[in-house]
Amino acid sequence: MHTQIERESAVLRHVGENVRAARARAAMSQAALAEASGLSRRTVINLEAGEANVSLSAVDRLAEALGTTFSRLVAEPSSPSTRIDEVMWRGAGPASIAVLCGAAPATMEAQLWTWALEPGDRYDAEPDPAGWHEMVLVTGGRLIIRRADGDIALEAGGHATYPTDASYSYVNDGDGVAEFVRLVIS
Repeated sequence: MHTQIERESAVLRHVGENVRAARARAAMSQAALAEASGLSRRTVINLEAGEANVSLSAVDRLAEALGTTFSRLVAEPSSPSTRIDEVMWRGAGPASIAVLCGAAPATMEAQLWTWALEPGDRYDAEPDPAGWHEMVLVTGGRLIIRRADGDIALEAGGHATYPTDASYSYVNDGDGVAEFVRLVIS
């Protein structure tokens, strides 16, 4: 457990260092970055100090405001984007986890993730910018992708592709852990 806590604090440190470096390259003040990203100045200050934990969508907004990508903000500065392997989200249960495996260029980038959700757990996503999509492949259990235009129910081996410019959720209503691979394309 101690190693996992160290890894998670390392991610916060990476985000802080990367945001600070990208902000300096963009010649932006913390106040300007806060305004451009829709976050508070205090959040930007704390994030750069490695003391704030922000949502995945907040990192997306910071990346957009800084003219960079999500994966460049969360990865260890010296690691290649093809192999990031960092925990980005944890759910209520210990097996509920999302790991950003790596990223590749697209219009912006493509991100490869592994996810696991314990029974009864869910992840609620905020809308991405227009033109973003996801591809999901369920490798174990059962996953519901809850969308405004209808739910997508997937068993192991099932897959779906959909735009992510509207709110959606991953829901595990089954009895076992739902495991899936997620590809985000922006």
